[in-house]
Amino acid sequence: MKLASLRRLPVMKLLAIGEILLLAREHMTKLNGKERHRLWELVKIGRARRGKLTPAERHELTELLAKAEPRAFLGSIADKLSPVPVPGRFTRGRRH
Repeated sequence: MKLASLRRLPVMKLLAIGEILLLAREHMTKLNGKERHRLWELVKIGRARRGKLTPAERHELTELLAKAEPRAFLGSIADKLSPVPVPGRFTRGRRH
């Protein structure tokens, strides 16, 4: 059933999805197993509502997400999928 829907997708889209999954895995492995588990717990508790998390949990979530480098993740996705090179400031931020 699921395979049939994948067959309808163009090969380039399948490759792009695969690239994104590999990049996501690369960034999630920056966290150890215990940290990944805690991240999923906090996301589940929050369910897109910050009010459900205590201030300490929000701080912990912020720290875990920072360790996974979401800006670099999004920048690397843009770089993989863009036909032109993406400037480094989009992935690394401004110079300090």
